[in-house]
Amino acid sequence: MSSFTHIDEKGNVRMVDVSRKKPTERSAIASGLVYMKPDTLALIMNQKVKKGNVLETARIAGIMAAKKTSELIPMCHPLNLTHVAVDFYPDENASAIRIESSVKIFSQTGVEMEALTAVCLAALTIYDMCKSYDKEMTISEICLFEKQGGKSGKYTRKKTNPS
Repeated sequence: MSSFTHIDEKGNVRMVDVSRKKPTERSAIASGLVYMKPDTLALIMNQKVKKGNVLETARIAGIMAAKKTSELIPMCHPLNLTHVAVDFYPDENASAIRIESSVKIFSQTGVEMEALTAVCLAALTIYDMCKSYDKEMTISEICLFEKQGGKSGKYTRKKTNPS
C-alpha cells in the first residue's frame, strides 16, 4: 500500500504532506466535450437560450469550480491559484462544444484536479442551462491534456485533441 500516496502504512486515508516539497511553477490543461443536437448548439451560439449566455455562465462556473476543488475532492489541498481560464470551441460538424481549462500556480503541488474540475462544472452548467431543449446531451472525454512542473515534470497526452 505504500505506493499509494494518499494511504499511510496502516491503510488509513491521509492527505499527502507537501510541506517539504520545493515550490515550482505548475500548470495543467484539461478538456472535455458536450455533444448536443444541432439545434441546441445553434441556440447556444446565437445566444437564444432563455436562461442567458450559456458559455459565459459556464466559464464562470468552471473558474469557480477550480477555486473550490479542495472542497469537493477530499484529499486535494486548498490552493491559491494564480490563473484559471476556461475556453470553448464549438464544432458544428460534431454538434459539440469542446471545453478547455488551464490552471496555473506556484506551489508544492500540482493543479491537475483543478483543471479537470473546471471542465466538469463548465460542462454541467451547459447541460443545466440547455436541458429543457435537449435532455440527450452527452458529457464525455474529460481528460488531462497536459501538466507541467513538479517532480514528475511535463506530461502531454498522446492524442492531441479529444474531439
